Amino acid sequence: MQDDLSAILEPGMLVRSPENPDWGLGQVQSNIAGRITVNFENEGKLVLDARHVSLELVFLD
Repeated sequence: MQDDLSAILEPGMLVRSPENPDWGLGQVQSNIAGRITVNFENEGKLVLDARHVSLELVFLD
């Protein structure tokens, strides 16, 4: 799904799921062996499999 962005995701980083824009902005809580826990503003805490859900980094000014 992604070009292994999961390898660099760390707790505190902000992400969005382009396939699920209604989830809103998410903050990475943990990243263990490709299972990424993200707390999304509109969806709550989700554990995502990086092989099946794409995420993009968000940089706020």
